[in-house]
Amino acid sequence: MGSIIRLIGGIPIAAIVTVGLFLLMTRLIFTEGAPPETNDDELSFSINDEVQDIAARRRDTTIEDVQQVEPPPPPPQIDRQRAEQPTEGLATVMGEIPDFAAPQLNSDSVSFSVSDRDAQPLVRIEPQYPMRALERGTEGTCNVRFDVTANGTPTNIRIIACDSSLFERAAERAVERWRYSPKVQDGVPVARVNVETQFEFRISQ
Repeated sequence: MGSIIRLIGGIPIAAIVTVGLFLLMTRLIFTEGAPPETNDDELSFSINDEVQDIAARRRDTTIEDVQQVEPPPPPPQIDRQRAEQPTEGLATVMGEIPDFAAPQLNSDSVSFSVSDRDAQPLVRIEPQYPMRALERGTEGTCNVRFDVTANGTPTNIRIIACDSSLFERAAERAVERWRYSPKVQDGVPVARVNVETQFEFRISQ
C-alpha cells in the first residue's frame, strides 16, 4: 500500500522534469541554428560599377617598302706579277758507276762457265748535297770503296779520298742505299770486294 502511494506521488515530479528537459533542448536547438551576428561596418566593401573600355592594341602590320640594295662595286684589278726565278745556283752531285772489268781469261786455263758474271748495279741513289757545304760554296770530289755481299748489299764502306770532310757522310749514306745483282761464280752468288766509285759535288750556276 505504501509503495503505491510513493508511485502516485512521483508521477507529477517526473512530468515536471520531462517538460523542463524538453524546453531546454528546444532552446538549445534554436540557439545553434540562428545565424551569427555580423558587423556591417567590418564587412562593407564597394564595387566599381563603371566599365572601363580597354582599347585593344592592334599590331602594326604595315610593311615598309624595301629599298633596293645596290650591288657592291667590282674589286679593283690587281696586276699579277710573275714570280722571279731564283738566280742562286742549284747543287748537283755526279757520281760514276763502278767499272767492273771483265775477267781476264787464259786460253790455257780451265773452261769458264757462261753463268759466271760480275756484280751489276740495280739501284743507285745520288747523295744529298751537305747543307753546310752548300752554304759555304764548297765543291769537290769524294772517292768511296766498298764490298758487295752475296745478297747484293754494300758493306765495309770506307772513304778513300775526299776534297772536304763535309762530303764524307753524304757519300757513305748514298752507298748504303745502293743495291746490286751479286757476283756469280760457278753458278753461285759470291761477295765482290774493293768496289770503287767517285762522287763529284758541284754547285750549278
